[in-house]
Amino acid sequence: MTPSARPGHAPVPERYTVVLRPGPPGDPASDSHGGEAVLRTAQVEATGAVGVSGYPCYVGEGVQAEIDPDSRAVEAVTVDGAELPYGWVAQIAEDPRQR
Repeated sequence: MTPSARPGHAPVPERYTVVLRPGPPGDPASDSHGGEAVLRTAQVEATGAVGVSGYPCYVGEGVQAEIDPDSRAVEAVTVDGAELPYGWVAQIAEDPRQR
């Protein structure tokens, strides 16, 4: 089954913008150190593959991630071929068209 053919699920977007931040949003410890700051962004595109998490794979600008299109959770992310640096979190950029 291809990622775009997921019965009962949201269609798989062709691309996302992944935002890397220094810690969970809303966490007082992270926020005191700039938790709302953006450390890096990357536009990633669907590869057509499904990752070990069961979610579609995306790649671009040095970032590889598996993204759940239903919850928009970023899973199994690597940056420049390495694990996400300690304390960083990966999120999907808010789509202004969905406001």
